[in-house]
Amino acid sequence: MQVRFTNSPAETAGMNTQELRSNFLVDNLMVNDEPNMVYSHYDRMIIGGARPVSKRLQLPNHAELKADYFLERREIGIINVGGQGIIEADGENFPLHKLDCLYIGKGIQTVHFKSDDSSSPAVFYFLSAPAHATHSNHLMKKEEASPVTIGVTKTANHRTIYKYIHADGIKSCQLVMGLTVLGEGSVWNTMPAHTHTRRMEVYFYFDVHPEHRVIHLMGQPQETRHLIVANYEAVISPSWSIHAGCGTANYSFIWGMAGENYTYTDMDGVAIRDLQ
Repeated sequence: MQVRFTNSPAETAGMNTQELRSNFLVDNLMVNDEPNMVYSHYDRMIIGGARPVSKRLQLPNHAELKADYFLERREIGIINVGGQGIIEADGENFPLHKLDCLYIGKGIQTVHFKSDDSSSPAVFYFLSAPAHATHSNHLMKKEEASPVTIGVTKTANHRTIYKYIHADGIKSCQLVMGLTVLGEGSVWNTMPAHTHTRRMEVYFYFDVHPEHRVIHLMGQPQETRHLIVANYEAVISPSWSIHAGCGTANYSFIWGMAGENYTYTDMDGVAIRDLQ
């Protein structure tokens, strides 16, 4: 598990491309038969991925957590972006199709990932945040996530939003999680942009064609920076940073947050004319 420390807005403004990528881009998450994780000191979020192909994978514990098991003081949200798979939590099996989400609460001691078919493996993306209380495990199918379609093709941002873990959905301590699917011909996400200094956010991009990329915008509204992002890569967004993007073709992304407030609508909007 890699550990990433926090960076101030002033420090970030002076970073070159490689420094930005080293601090904020999370790559190589989805490796066959090997779980990978990054521990971010922004609200102590853990970003991870597991792609079980030829064997069942266990969610590993790490010395950095100083815990007897991974979820001793944590909660986790998991979304499958690949083939059908199963997550086993303390012996209970949860089948996940593509875009299904599973929340597992504090106190579950063992979590395993496996695929139904090695030729079309599951691709599990997960976020974990510290938890002060125990909430029930909850599997939500994508059809149950109250999908809402917003935006228009005219401005290239016609998209469908699926909300899973939030104040009005799956209950958690502080974790918020959902995803957005852009329609054909649409490439802009989260524009107009916003910040929320009460919580950090992570964007995980998927269904990005190998020949295409997403230009992810970050930084303070008047001091923006960008990262070029490929399929199955994530961006850590500090609470003071905008988080938006534009792709060379349509794509999908998972958004997840942790911090003081887990109300989905908690956003401080930034007008497009004020971006620099």
